[in-house]
Amino acid sequence: MPALTADFFARPAVEVAPDLLGCVLQRAGAREPRVGRIVEVEAYLGDGSDPASHAHSGPTPRNRSMFGPPGRFYVYRSMGIHHCLNIVCQPQGEGAAVLIRALEPLRGLAIIRRLRSGRESDLTNGPGKLCQAFGVDLRFDGRSATRGELFVCTGTTAPERPIRRSPRIGISKATELRYRFFEADNPHVTPHR
Repeated sequence: MPALTADFFARPAVEVAPDLLGCVLQRAGAREPRVGRIVEVEAYLGDGSDPASHAHSGPTPRNRSMFGPPGRFYVYRSMGIHHCLNIVCQPQGEGAAVLIRALEPLRGLAIIRRLRSGRESDLTNGPGKLCQAFGVDLRFDGRSATRGELFVCTGTTAPERPIRRSPRIGISKATELRYRFFEADNPHVTPHR
């Protein structure tokens, strides 16, 4: 499967987000490769209209990668515990990104199970879980999402299930914005009431 290009990400985050559904995240390396279909994402804008975005107040040492060129990873630590994997979108300096919320594991299930426990549908159904399962940490912040040890490539030509749109999860600001996109009825999507 060919890797996505930086041009794919050089578009508005709310357009890139649903287009990522069905694409594949691959983690290469010396151990067994890990591969997962992207089944849930959230867009975060950097134009000042999205107070839930890390870019809302401008660049800081923590979020500087979010303002980098499109097609780069923005990785941060949430609540001091979990890592979250985002891909920078739009032209450099705009501070927009798409959070990868959930994956459907395709390959490398043995190593994923060593890193995570629980039912198969619970192994990568949240941003912290998928980062743990794929060994993603702050070392990947600012790296290319189109080549290297961790990258995103084309997958199925379309998601296997209908795409749904909803408000984002786990935020307290801009809760009315419907920037979460996910495959309907996919058991690997983040459980949410």
